[in-house]
Amino acid sequence: MRNVSGHMAAGLMLAGALLVAGCERETAGDATTAAAPPPAKVSVVTLEPQPVEIATTLPGRASPYQIAEVRPQVTGIMQERLFREGADVKQGETLYQIDPAVYRAAYASAEAELAQAEASLVSVQNKARRNEELVRTNAVSRAAYDDAVAALGEAKAAVEARKASLAAAKINLDYTTVKAPISGRIGRSAFTAGALLVANQPEPLTTIHQLDPIYVDVTQSSAVLLKLRRNLADGSYERVDPNRAEVELTLEDGSTYSHSGTLEFADVTVSQSTGAVTLRAIFPNPDGILLPGMFVRAEIKAGVDPDGILVPQRGVTRDPKGNAIALVVGKDNKVEQRSLTTDRTVGDHWLVTEGLAAGDQVIVEGLQKARPGAVVEAMEFENKSVADASAGSEPVRR
Repeated sequence: MRNVSGHMAAGLMLAGALLVAGCERETAGDATTAAAPPPAKVSVVTLEPQPVEIATTLPGRASPYQIAEVRPQVTGIMQERLFREGADVKQGETLYQIDPAVYRAAYASAEAELAQAEASLVSVQNKARRNEELVRTNAVSRAAYDDAVAALGEAKAAVEARKASLAAAKINLDYTTVKAPISGRIGRSAFTAGALLVANQPEPLTTIHQLDPIYVDVTQSSAVLLKLRRNLADGSYERVDPNRAEVELTLEDGSTYSHSGTLEFADVTVSQSTGAVTLRAIFPNPDGILLPGMFVRAEIKAGVDPDGILVPQRGVTRDPKGNAIALVVGKDNKVEQRSLTTDRTVGDHWLVTEGLAAGDQVIVEGLQKARPGAVVEAMEFENKSVADASAGSEPVRR
């Protein structure tokens, strides 16, 4: 019986050992399975080349198309002001009336002097004609005839001088009526009725600004301008027709100006203090919304990148040195890190010139799960707002 009991105990001990060993193998297998998790899921945007408008947004200020400072051209007492301050005036419209009495008298005197000279001319002409007939028969001396001819010349010259004096008197008389030299909006009057005005005085009576059309002057870095011209020259950008280069305005309150303008010219000099070049655009201003000195932001469309690569900003990060980088799903679904060269932004996208190409899948969601070299499961990003922006519907802004 003891032998039987011993054998039974030994059998039970062996079974227990086998059971423990089996449990340990099962536990080890579960640990091996937990050590190999499934690939992380990430969302990607597949890049496609597309035409991208190259536009630069610059600060600027509005300035009048024409400015005329109105000054008196004769001296006298102002009788009345004939315009409403701040109103629109037409070219040739009377603005001020200067007392014309002195100039009217001068004109009448010049008229009388001309009539006297013309009467003297008739007498001298008759005398010269008679002497011309008499000198043929030797009835008068040749010297007398020459004197008559000379007197005739002097009389004609006197008439011309009196005509010039009359014209000058007429001009001065007309200048007593001060008229608008251009059409536009007139400012405040610096003088009132009864004031003594002096010809060509330094202080203007008032100022007229022509506001329709109106200029907008903006400044751009000469370095940026050189880069743009270089890209246009080497064919990286397609040139926009200068006669149709559009400019859009954003006003101080953030609203968009309803009329688009055209680029007129770039200045020929660079500011030594700022290193910037002044650009001038012209805009229609029928409603008078734009006023001289108003601050605006102008978006100038300078060219087109025919094969632009737009990358959502959420897919671009920075390394410790501040360089732009992106994670891309490459061969065998492995994550690759790319160093990027970015040109500028368009909406919530970067325009990338180096580091990415058409067909690359840029990770935009799940970046915290993706590491260079790791295998991931990529799904196309479905955020429509980003997808629509990547379609190049917005111009590039700087």
